[in-house]
Amino acid sequence: MSEQDATVVKLRGPLAADVIVAAAERHGVCVRPFTMEVTDSGTGAVRYVGVPCGSTVESVCAPCAKKAKALRMVQCREGWHLDAEPVDQRGKPTSDQRAVVEYRADLVAAYRESVETGEAGHADELRDEIRVVDNELHAMGVRGRLPNPDDPGKRAPKRSTKRRQDAPDLPRLKVARRTLGREYAGGYRPSMFVTLTCDSYGPVRGDGSPVNPGAYDYRRAARDAVHFASLVDRWWQNLRRAVGWDVQYFATVEPQKRTAPHLHAALRGSIPHEVIRQVTAATYLQVWWPPHDEPVYGGYRLPVWDHDGRGFVDPDTRAALLTWADAVDQVEAPAHVATFGRQVHSKGILGGSEEAGRHIGYLTKYLTKSTGEVVEATTDAQQAHHNRLHAELERTPCSPRCAVWLLYGVQPVGASSKTTPGHCRGRAHRRSTLGLPGRRVLVSRKWSGKTLAEHKADRKTFVHRMLAAVGISKPPEDASRLVWRKLAPGDQNAPPRAHLLMHAISERITWRAEYERALLAAQPPPGDGGSNLSATQQAA
Repeated sequence: MSEQDATVVKLRGPLAADVIVAAAERHGVCVRPFTMEVTDSGTGAVRYVGVPCGSTVESVCAPCAKKAKALRMVQCREGWHLDAEPVDQRGKPTSDQRAVVEYRADLVAAYRESVETGEAGHADELRDEIRVVDNELHAMGVRGRLPNPDDPGKRAPKRSTKRRQDAPDLPRLKVARRTLGREYAGGYRPSMFVTLTCDSYGPVRGDGSPVNPGAYDYRRAARDAVHFASLVDRWWQNLRRAVGWDVQYFATVEPQKRTAPHLHAALRGSIPHEVIRQVTAATYLQVWWPPHDEPVYGGYRLPVWDHDGRGFVDPDTRAALLTWADAVDQVEAPAHVATFGRQVHSKGILGGSEEAGRHIGYLTKYLTKSTGEVVEATTDAQQAHHNRLHAELERTPCSPRCAVWLLYGVQPVGASSKTTPGHCRGRAHRRSTLGLPGRRVLVSRKWSGKTLAEHKADRKTFVHRMLAAVGISKPPEDASRLVWRKLAPGDQNAPPRAHLLMHAISERITWRAEYERALLAAQPPPGDGGSNLSATQQAA
């Protein structure tokens, strides 16, 4: 090879950073780690650790997304065809958790006092501190929603629970405290796979774009997308009341070609197909929100924050906007009624069958893809359709706390001086999601009897036991001596990302060699047809 040819080959070669990322992906190392500074309070030693980003989108970080998908597949498999009731393993509150809750109570009291005395700056600082404490409680294992620090004020008016006359009746049974379906002769406990879709908003072509965009109901499509998760919750409630037992599910939400969300669900137990169709036809969701058809403000004329009155006012008259509670009091009819479409698919699935494994893969197929990657706009008609839907979603409130309410003359819950009228960071308003619910995976509490973190811990425990069997053990560090600090972007102390990746790749190669050694030791001796590992453990 001539010197000139060698120079050309060198110039056309890959960049070092690309080679490092490719090697990291091959070994399952996060390519976008957060840099943490870890200080040993006993010795004063400082080191820098790359913490996986935990992204669930493959285009952002393929290794983390693949791990998250594999974990979800394990969760789905373990809970779908249980033959015994799952055990509730929730622990009791610890002294540390109680101490943090007590500190939060003091913060809330100080926050409300600052609001009453008009100390806006101090109140905002306390509000941010409460959010930090809430994150700390969740990191400590506390589940569920914590009380809103804002004064609840007036209670929402009671609405009639009488069913709509245009909706069919549903049978109502007392829900028994069991999650297992019927056992048939031979010991079979079949389960089900169900698909639910949104209603039609107008005829569409094969690529999902409307036949007549002018007649397509974008407003109803946007509102159905925003309230889809709540409609699905109502469907599960109705299904349990109709069959008389606590039906458990593992479901994923994906967009159709027309961008409307639809639900795929693995359902434990067997239910007649006709009952599922009846429940779907009879399920609806009434949204008792203030009217939000025509904006009151827009452009350069927007509500402004009044520091004295601690609320938003009209920019011209300085009159205070209606609070959320007052606006809801005036509601006389639902602002929207969401229903499912007529297309309902359901089929029975036997546990351990090839069909069950295939449907688990189908359920988790798109979990590593963003909405834009699942439904790509490759034609002008599709692009125009997505733009029209996004424009409607931008002016559709997504919750009582949504800043879009200010465009309709209503002050949302928790509004502050930092609230920007018409600009909400909620997932529903993003162009990349097109209204898809924030939670792509919906799992009932008694699905497998474990949280996702507990499933992850099971995998870690299994690996440690395998390594210990061949004499490989790593004593845990004293966590009480370690002080962790996340480094901000641009911190001069942060090592280059390439250094973190190279170190992680080296560690992963060592760990893989140790694990393969443990797997080899667990294999039966030559001539023995058995195996010391289950199929799941061998796959791990």
